[in-house]
Amino acid sequence: MPRSKPKIAIQRIYDTPVDGYRVLVDRLWPRGVSRDAARLDEWLRDLAPSAKLRQWFNHEPARWEKFRAQYRAELAPQQETLARLRDIAQRKKLVLLYAAKNEDYNNARVIQEILNESS
Repeated sequence: MPRSKPKIAIQRIYDTPVDGYRVLVDRLWPRGVSRDAARLDEWLRDLAPSAKLRQWFNHEPARWEKFRAQYRAELAPQQETLARLRDIAQRKKLVLLYAAKNEDYNNARVIQEILNESS
């Protein structure tokens, strides 16, 4: 039986929480958000971009493609964790949470792409 398409959403952690398995994929805890308000199921700091890459990117759209490529390289050793998230997304909605202001250019979007490609 073919596997169904995973259900993967991304959301700013500052927005009203949506239902699903909620995973924060930032290395730093978001300012002004309590642990209760975050309603996290998991915080995966190790899936976040390195501090060096994050600071270089600075959410500048002109750097997006290079950031994506370098971030994918950083995620390569995380195949076990990515496979586990993919499995969760096969069973229920997975919500990848991030704190960045830019909704189009952020690390959660790259993780979402990877998880969708591998399904």
